[in-house]
Amino acid sequence: MSHLFEHHGAPGQGYSQPAPVMKAADIPLPTALLRKDLPRWPRLSEPEMVRHYTWLSRRNFGIDTGFYPLGSCTMKHNPRVNEVIAQLPGIADIHPHQPEHHLQGLLSIYHEMQYMLEVCAGMDQVTLQPVAGAQGEFTAVRCIQEYFRLRGETQRTKVIVPDSAHGTNPASAAMCGFEIVEIPSRVDGRIDLDALRAVADDTIAVMMITNPNTLGLFEKDILEASSIVHSVGGQMYYDGANFNAILGITSPGLMGFDAVHFNLHKTFSQPHGGGGPGSGPIGVKAHLAEFLPGPLVEKRTPVGDESKHAIDGAWYGWYEPEHSIGKVQQWHGNAGAIIRCWAYYRRYGSGLRTMSEHAVLNANYLRHAIHKATKKAGVDHMVVDGAEAVVAKHEFTLSLGPAKEAFGISAMDVAKGLLDMGYMAPTVYFPLVVPECMMIEPTETESLDTLDTFATHFAEVLQVDAETLHAAPITTPVRRVDEVYAARNLCLRHPFDE
Repeated sequence: MSHLFEHHGAPGQGYSQPAPVMKAADIPLPTALLRKDLPRWPRLSEPEMVRHYTWLSRRNFGIDTGFYPLGSCTMKHNPRVNEVIAQLPGIADIHPHQPEHHLQGLLSIYHEMQYMLEVCAGMDQVTLQPVAGAQGEFTAVRCIQEYFRLRGETQRTKVIVPDSAHGTNPASAAMCGFEIVEIPSRVDGRIDLDALRAVADDTIAVMMITNPNTLGLFEKDILEASSIVHSVGGQMYYDGANFNAILGITSPGLMGFDAVHFNLHKTFSQPHGGGGPGSGPIGVKAHLAEFLPGPLVEKRTPVGDESKHAIDGAWYGWYEPEHSIGKVQQWHGNAGAIIRCWAYYRRYGSGLRTMSEHAVLNANYLRHAIHKATKKAGVDHMVVDGAEAVVAKHEFTLSLGPAKEAFGISAMDVAKGLLDMGYMAPTVYFPLVVPECMMIEPTETESLDTLDTFATHFAEVLQVDAETLHAAPITTPVRRVDEVYAARNLCLRHPFDE
């Protein structure tokens, strides 16, 4: 096992540098800022450092090492050309505080990305500032909150959230001080319009919902739901986590939404997972545009010396919306993520519709392939559809409830068994409305062979006895962990010997 802190090189230092031009004594520092002891850093050579991180990387699972069907968190291939473009010197080597005439290329990309997302979502204005989907949710809800505050509608203190919603939806609304009103789904997994009508009144500020929903089902009554909320003066918010299923086919704007967030790190291939990097821009209709966090990028005719640096006769510069809620991130968004996603869009253009069509096709193919494989193996009685739909969208749910009831095999056991087969496990126990839920999203970038092989291995895992599955995984670098203990006993730093 490799471990940084097992290395003890030359005392006091781990590298060689030329003698400093100035001595420490020549740089007076307050005594309170000086260390009493040497920092407890490892002392390693460069080869030792490289070997450690290379060893560490081999213990991680990623989309580049295997199939990653993580439901609700689109994990697909990131074309390497995106990395090349994001690392160009004129993009990677600039600072956000440089003057605008130094940033015309980047600002033109930002402006084009704003416009592209506006078109894709059917919105009127976009800010690229939020750096995560959940931050995008929070930002959009805050804009809606300020919209009502300016109108004097302070009685709007509630946010409607379906019981199948992503957990970040009620969390984001609660962070803004709203009361959460949960409404149930129908038996078929879709929103209950009667339940929505029962809670819709002038205390409602916004309804937060994604479409397709978290069961992978398209909300066919979404226009009616939007009409109900709008009839009492509320706003509609679209969680863009499942945007990968509808891009180029329909849009939140056509469904009656007033605001939307995008997960650029999911829909537009920006590498996702491991905590980042993320990008969660939001788009809004015109009546909410003046509340967006600034600055935004505008395109105008150059004035005076600006003509020397203009691009095709246009000048790109920052501007602040009139009633902006203020910054939600210290700079101007996650520039690296935005550039990668811009490159993806520029490369595929109208082909983004085909991307969504293939994502839906792959999900439905895999759903049926799993049923076919489990039937062939004689274990189809152990798993059922989480939502009995004729057609799913980009993801689907299965229930391991029968396996749990008959054999004591849980969704978690099956997920751990899939790790032993060389796959990243699908999402388990979400959405909560499906018992022993397993949510699977293959994405559009996986081949037919990969999907068929996964379906076969899924059926093979169900044939493993319960005792063996309870101990899975046994082939991974880290065996099965006590997740409850880990969650309750966080270890956030290296346990130094005191």
